[in-house]
Amino acid sequence: MGNVFRFMIRWFSYPVVFGGAAGWMLWLLYEGVPYWPTTPLIAAVGLLSIAMLERLQPFRENWLEDHQDTLTDLLHTLVNLSVIQFTATMLARLGDLVPDAVRTFPTVLPLWCQLLIAAVVLDLSFYAMHRLSHHVPWLWRLHKPHHSAERLYWMNGERRHPLHAVIMAGPGLLVLFATGAPSAVVATWLGILTVHLAFQHSNLDYSLGWLRYVIGVAETHRWHHKRKFEDAQVNFGEFFLVWDHLLGTFYDSAGKLGEAQVGLLERDYPVDYRAQLVAPFKRR
Repeated sequence: MGNVFRFMIRWFSYPVVFGGAAGWMLWLLYEGVPYWPTTPLIAAVGLLSIAMLERLQPFRENWLEDHQDTLTDLLHTLVNLSVIQFTATMLARLGDLVPDAVRTFPTVLPLWCQLLIAAVVLDLSFYAMHRLSHHVPWLWRLHKPHHSAERLYWMNGERRHPLHAVIMAGPGLLVLFATGAPSAVVATWLGILTVHLAFQHSNLDYSLGWLRYVIGVAETHRWHHKRKFEDAQVNFGEFFLVWDHLLGTFYDSAGKLGEAQVGLLERDYPVDYRAQLVAPFKRR
């Protein structure tokens, strides 16, 4: 029974938890149910499910231990989800001011198709800004808190400087709302993405098989967090990996991480949340 249980978690945790949360949110979108508070509650159930599954079948046992980072990651998660929601809400209001004559977002398409378009636009924004953040010094300083984690687990997906979170999503959100994208569609995708990012950074021994070439899951994303910076310049995709394939930054690292460490080369990077907010603006 133990082997069967491990097999079930390994191969069915992502389809069941992520697929169930995404399907539920999409159904609410079709039913016209307001985003708040239902969709965030579904996302919260998804995150807690991943946290529980990590305890049952961790990728690394020592990543279950607190590295003096749990409170910091919790604050990052709460702040960044609020920042993205606030940004999306403000841009949605600006989007309402766009005259119907110049709206170009295809609202005549089925909702699932609109959701897919919003996902692609936002994902390209995430990829572009993420990759730039590894090469532009001031962006890298803002991105460092995300890579400073000494372990990977379900809360690392939102371990970001709030300013960098806005920079990552901002271009895509501006394009969507400038073209008249329905705010409910965009908000639904952000809710779905929240659950995915928890899986992408999770300390859960799961697999998607060949789908790891299409979706940015933990099997390939853990390599992106390697302490050796030169190795980490791959697998930038937040959800889709099409950009990595097209631009030559995909690396199939499934099963290759071994005992490699994650985090930054500099071991003295602050762990405290407030210190991480200030660190990008300090001279070193």
